[in-house]
Amino acid sequence: MGRVPEGSETATIAVMGATGSGKSTFVNLVSGSSLRTSDSLHSCTEEVAVTEPFVVDSRKVVLVDTPGFDDTNKSDSDILKLIADFLTSSYKDGHTLTGLIFIHRISDHRMGGISLKNFRTFRKLCGEQTLRNVVIVTNMWSDVEPHLGEERERELATNDVFFKPALDQGTKMVRHDSSAGSALSIIRYILGNRPVVMQIQKELVDERKDISQTAAVGELERQLQEAKEAQRIEAERLRQEMEEAARVREEEERRQREEQARRRQEELARIEAERRRAEEQRQRERREWEHRMWVEEQERKAAAERQQRELEARIAEERRQREENERRHREEQARLERELAERMRIEEEARRHQEALEAQWRQAAEAAERERARQQREHEERMAEDHRIYQEALRVQRENAERWERELARRQQDDGGGCFIQ
Repeated sequence: MGRVPEGSETATIAVMGATGSGKSTFVNLVSGSSLRTSDSLHSCTEEVAVTEPFVVDSRKVVLVDTPGFDDTNKSDSDILKLIADFLTSSYKDGHTLTGLIFIHRISDHRMGGISLKNFRTFRKLCGEQTLRNVVIVTNMWSDVEPHLGEERERELATNDVFFKPALDQGTKMVRHDSSAGSALSIIRYILGNRPVVMQIQKELVDERKDISQTAAVGELERQLQEAKEAQRIEAERLRQEMEEAARVREEEERRQREEQARRRQEELARIEAERRRAEEQRQRERREWEHRMWVEEQERKAAAERQQRELEARIAEERRQREENERRHREEQARLERELAERMRIEEEARRHQEALEAQWRQAAEAAERERARQQREHEERMAEDHRIYQEALRVQRENAERWERELARRQQDDGGGCFIQ
């Protein structure tokens, strides 16, 4: 457990509130500390934590971060004892609190039982005479629509169930926008207070009471009794509802059994009536079926005779058609043979004509090949002549070049000799 540093000039401010309300975040923001914080409902502050002194307007300040009474790892009694031990030790060392900060999330849909329990226990810790040194800080405004946050703030300030009684005793309620400037303005406001002795400090130190005799413990016990009474009332209500439900269920089951028995009798009578009707229907259908079978037998005999006559007529017609088809087949066969002979004759003439065309094509191809060979020879002869002329021109150029070189060498010799004579 932390201790408040020595020195009368140090202002000590306690920060309280529900788990996850942002106590440690507020303390870290304004003091530059690095206490553990949590974004969930699980508590990270399991002991009373004291920051290193920091300076605000030339005044040393120490913040005390406390666990909430809805801690996930400790009972409310354990939390109260932790806070009471710290406050008692500090008071015995001559330290009193300059102010107390109670942090409440404005983003909560409503101030439920846990929040109310925290604040009521907080009031019993402080005592009515020290409420003027208390600042209720509403935070997390960015998580809620402005008009909705203002409506909740107004309800907290005007409802006797919430913060109104404390505000009437001098407590101040301010907004915190999560900025360092906002947090510092809250600290500056508290620095204007005179240090006060909390009620639990008076009870434990001045009045030498046991912690079980303090108002804060009494408040916890009262809340516990209220919770037990609420559980008892709820259990009694559930028992009565279960008994009433059982009675209603039994009455409903009895009515259902009687209704089922009546329906079974009606069903049996209906089945018997349907059986008689079915038997009568069966006898009537049997007579109709026998008559229908006799009629069908007569019709079947007449149909068989009619089919026999039709079959004989169809066989005779098929025989006539077969003979007609055979005659047509023979005629068609003869026609096809004639057409085949004619086609063979035409194909033979076409073959001879094709052979004649091929002979003409070969003759033309041979003539074209001879003409191409002749033109190739003429081209090669022209190329050979052009090459001979080109070679002759090259020879003449070389001879001219050699003659000019000899002439140039001779002139250079002549010029060199003249210079020597000079």
